[in-house]
Amino acid sequence: MTTAGITVSGGGAGNSPRRSLEAPSPRYGEKTVKVILAACAGLSVLVTTGIVLSLLSGAADFFREVPIHEFLFGTTWAPAFADAHFGVIPIVTGTLNIVFWALVVSIPLGLLSAIYLSEYAPNRVRKTIKPMLEVLEGIPTVAIGLFALMFLRPFLEDVFPFLDWTGPHAIGVAGVAVGLLIVPLVASISDDAMRSVPRGLREGAYALGASKLRVSARVVFPAAISGIVAAIVLAVSRAIGETMVVLMAAGARPQITFDPTKSAQTMTAFIGQTATGEISFGTIAYYTIFAVGALLFVMTLVMNLFAVRLVRRFREVYE
Repeated sequence: MTTAGITVSGGGAGNSPRRSLEAPSPRYGEKTVKVILAACAGLSVLVTTGIVLSLLSGAADFFREVPIHEFLFGTTWAPAFADAHFGVIPIVTGTLNIVFWALVVSIPLGLLSAIYLSEYAPNRVRKTIKPMLEVLEGIPTVAIGLFALMFLRPFLEDVFPFLDWTGPHAIGVAGVAVGLLIVPLVASISDDAMRSVPRGLREGAYALGASKLRVSARVVFPAAISGIVAAIVLAVSRAIGETMVVLMAAGARPQITFDPTKSAQTMTAFIGQTATGEISFGTIAYYTIFAVGALLFVMTLVMNLFAVRLVRRFREVYE
């Protein structure tokens, strides 16, 4: 039977009536929201598909002229010269150098900040520091680039005077600047992951006599490892995709070097510098943008697939 808009179905002998929580008439507003959400999800898929197709179509035009083995394994990058060379290894090396130094800075600072905010900071202090930390993510990257040139470069020269600082640009300076840029990303997501760990795990460790440091390092950190890995993956993606900071601080010289004091060019910096309208449409130099972009897309895709498998392997599920 139906009572006050709620459907009640009778059970068997000895069973209490069962009530259905569904409304007797359709809710058109809810259906409209579902349609809007489905449209947004479909639009995101279409946009992603369009990006991939545009990259692949331009890259296909490039590889009709340049063998793929020359592109992937060549050690000289000079696509705009009369004697053009299309070996992408120098700018891939520059990109990985920037990512390495960025992670050297961001992972320790970000994780230590997250541990402090999650385990040590009083609630009032946390409510003050975390919003300020997240605001750092909104600073324009061109401002970070100027900061790297005007402050970080002289500071690192004073701290490491024994290094050979020649020229206005350096991989290490750009890497440190990008690392500072992504510290809030690592800290914020890691803090959220650590705070989602059930309180009972902490209390059990304290009951066994563990100190706060041991609980943080041996209980909370391993329990939140999947969220921490996700934070690091997002930080790596952010570092790989950074353009303005590396363009201003690392320079534009494509070379294979691991010296943090030398200049280098990254993949994103090449795309940003080349795609300015100064090159002719339809030339091989124009299509290098799509080839480098497609390689960058493949690199980040492989990294994210690996991270997903890693997160699933170490994920902890609490009920």
